[in-house]
Amino acid sequence: MAKVRYVISHNICHKNTLNCDMDSSWVQTAINAIRVVSFVCDVITFPVYLVVQQPWKRRQLSKRVRAKPISADDKEITYRSVEPFSATHVKMVQANVDTMEKMLTYAANTHTSKRCLGTRKILSEEDEIQPNGRVFKKYNMGDYEWRTFAEVEKSTVNFGRGLRELGQVAYKNIVIFAESRAEWMIAAHGCFKQNFPIVTIYATLGEEGVIHGINETDATIVITSHELLPKFKSLLPQLPNVQSVIYMEDQLHETKTDGFKEGVRILPFDEVIKLGSTSSAVAAPPCAEDIAIIMYTSGSTGTPKGVLLTHKNCIATLKAFSDALEVYPDDVLLGFLPLAHVLELLAESLCLLAGVPIGYSTPTTLTDISSKIKQGSKGDASVLKPTAMTTVPLILDRITKGINDQVEKGTPFQKAFFKFAYDYKKKWVRRGYETPILNKFVFSKISKMVGGRVRLMLAGGAPLSPETHEQAKLCLCTDVVQGYGLTETTSGATVMDPMDLSLGRVGAPTTICDIRLVSWEEGNYRVTNKPHPQGEIIIGGDCVSRGYFKLEDKTAEEFFDEDGRRWFKTGDIGEFHEDGVLKIIDRKKDLVKLQAGEYVSLGKVESELKTCPVVDNICVYGESSKHFVIALVVPNQKHLKDLALSLGISDTFENLCSLPALEKAVVKLLEDHGRKCKLQKFEVPAAVKLCKEVWTPDLGLVTAAFKLKRKDIQDRYQADINRMYGK
Repeated sequence: MAKVRYVISHNICHKNTLNCDMDSSWVQTAINAIRVVSFVCDVITFPVYLVVQQPWKRRQLSKRVRAKPISADDKEITYRSVEPFSATHVKMVQANVDTMEKMLTYAANTHTSKRCLGTRKILSEEDEIQPNGRVFKKYNMGDYEWRTFAEVEKSTVNFGRGLRELGQVAYKNIVIFAESRAEWMIAAHGCFKQNFPIVTIYATLGEEGVIHGINETDATIVITSHELLPKFKSLLPQLPNVQSVIYMEDQLHETKTDGFKEGVRILPFDEVIKLGSTSSAVAAPPCAEDIAIIMYTSGSTGTPKGVLLTHKNCIATLKAFSDALEVYPDDVLLGFLPLAHVLELLAESLCLLAGVPIGYSTPTTLTDISSKIKQGSKGDASVLKPTAMTTVPLILDRITKGINDQVEKGTPFQKAFFKFAYDYKKKWVRRGYETPILNKFVFSKISKMVGGRVRLMLAGGAPLSPETHEQAKLCLCTDVVQGYGLTETTSGATVMDPMDLSLGRVGAPTTICDIRLVSWEEGNYRVTNKPHPQGEIIIGGDCVSRGYFKLEDKTAEEFFDEDGRRWFKTGDIGEFHEDGVLKIIDRKKDLVKLQAGEYVSLGKVESELKTCPVVDNICVYGESSKHFVIALVVPNQKHLKDLALSLGISDTFENLCSLPALEKAVVKLLEDHGRKCKLQKFEVPAAVKLCKEVWTPDLGLVTAAFKLKRKDIQDRYQADINRMYGK
């Protein structure tokens, strides 16, 4: 009987193998035919594309020199931009726009009746039954409702006056602790009108960080939202200075304001505007050297630090962005990153300056498949159809992994055809051409994820892997422009030229700062290195902060003045290429020297391994007494379960994370992926811990900008680190 079963099984397997081979053969034949047809079409249409697209111009623009050394010796080299000022930059100088208060007034006078800030109408919240029987709350949403520039200007004036009526005085700090929305921007500019420095605190910051920021800045007024008010209510007993809490109202739900700490006034956002509309308070506009923002950094290495940003700092970065990025009057920006992040705040401010409307969104309503969007309804991106948006590497990593997952669900032919189309487009784009036919019939379906019209994505916050950069650029049919900067430099250090065809670089110095490389002997990074000078990145110019709030020693350690300029030591390691473009290659604090003397750049390795499908997040760890590195991995649930099934294992995600067999399988996947990414053997983790918890800011393991908090991660998983190192 067993023999019969074997024969039957053998025959079935043999038949399946034959079918599989036949399917594979048919697919390969079809793709080869498509290649032949595309080659013939290329030959016929090449002269047309050559004349119409003139790719040699794109290649010339890509290779042009953007910055040159202005001083150099064997210890340091300093680069400065050779790019001209834009018309917007010149107009700002001519109109004496030197504060954020003047910027909005200038924008309102220039673009008076244009759409300015948009909020999508929520019509109702309904129960939606899922296929598994669970019930989720979903939004039934309408269109965007817009405030004009004149209306926004009027609201900011009245909000600032309303704060005066509540007892706020010039130079006194006021906290904004809320999600990104139109009211956030109105509140900020209302404060700028009256010279109230704003303290920005991420909505996702942990309780300790929120309490620290509010108490350290002695703020008596906090502006928050309906959603965050319950959380803030529990913190009030630990905030002795807070006297008034202003909340941004919810479209559907009434806000409960009872049971708060005695003596604290709770009032809605619109009431403050009404107070200001009848106020006779005289404006107290700031000057360029006044503090505009105390922006708390993400705190990746400890307690968040408050960075002092003046109006001069902010205006300098606005000038830099206007020189580096071409913004058109008919552009539309999708705003969904935290406005407490300096990149988002300044990018949106550039849009205000240029008369570009900003439509706000949230992660739960962004796309058609976002968690709060009712089935069959449109997400914010589909309704707004933006042409520009800011993003961070984590979001682009998720988008590209989502694209790959969708492709894997297709038939063998669909997968093969997508690979052909992707490789075809990559080949021609690298030569300076566009592929309009492929864009329309293949990649337009993907670009509709973000509305279908995005022409520019500005990515910052962390280095973007070349693989993710290229895939996002090709599949979303848009320019993905990297920038480099820090909160301490008001984000304005480098911006990649949209014409640059290269990957993995962050652009040349902007027009308002110089960038210096200083040799770091310990890491063997020297400005005399060949073929490119390397060293620690030091940034100097009008964008550089005064320093840290109430941290004089830390300020003296990382900031200095030289030749009439303010400079900041970034701790990042970079190299300049012949065209004056900077590449981030390491970070001093991320560099680990192993037992055998090899240096491992943890950030670089993480950036590459994050593109592995089974990895949602990763923290690589190394000790100088060991000869290998290890990793803590947050696995992608779907891919981990698929990997387990391939090993004949079926179990819950939580249990799979605890299985040594799965850990070994993930190590093997990382080895294979690391080889593709050209990582050295010693750079690839030799052991992993699969973490079932998703690393969120609330958990305290990543910052609000989703940068790793290495010390906190190490503390949480110390026992697992010891196990992997055999301690």
